[in-house]
Amino acid sequence: MAKTLPIYLYGHPVLRNMSEDITPDYPNLSELIADMWQTMYESDGVGLAAPQIGRNIRLQVIDATPLAEEYPECAQLKLVMINAHMQSLSEETCSEPEGCLSLPGINERVVRPESIVVDYMNEQFEPQHLELSGFAARVVQHEYDHLDGKLFVDHISAMRKRMIKKKLQHIAEGRVRVDYPVMRNPIH
Repeated sequence: MAKTLPIYLYGHPVLRNMSEDITPDYPNLSELIADMWQTMYESDGVGLAAPQIGRNIRLQVIDATPLAEEYPECAQLKLVMINAHMQSLSEETCSEPEGCLSLPGINERVVRPESIVVDYMNEQFEPQHLELSGFAARVVQHEYDHLDGKLFVDHISAMRKRMIKKKLQHIAEGRVRVDYPVMRNPIH
């Protein structure tokens, strides 16, 4: 049975590491994927990347279907992405608010490319090629950033970052209330 794993919070070093590709013989991969789905749903997320549960591997789960009413392009966006690698990003950008399970209570507008092309493997390690635009592209980019040790707050202006500095500090110190299990920075 799938279990809910703790979400690693802003400030934990695992969130800043580059993730590695994995092979089909990665230990207990199907159980890990089931646990990631469970964790994402229990935390009310629409995406979860492996670094957010303390693993620096190129694995992410996404279910953006709850956003379909507002963003129709998300209606079919439910997938497991293994070893994802961006092939192209559009020059055209758009700005939308984002939040993150690893940064609870923070929502900021982020400018991202409007459309993307990404290659990845599905759960059966079959090669997949995906072209996305709009909010669907944003969700995948957000989770993909985690694989490269980036967070959505890295994309906001220095002024906005200064304005939320205290909130970020509180999260890094584990002084935040959430309804899901968390792992805070071990040095605090």
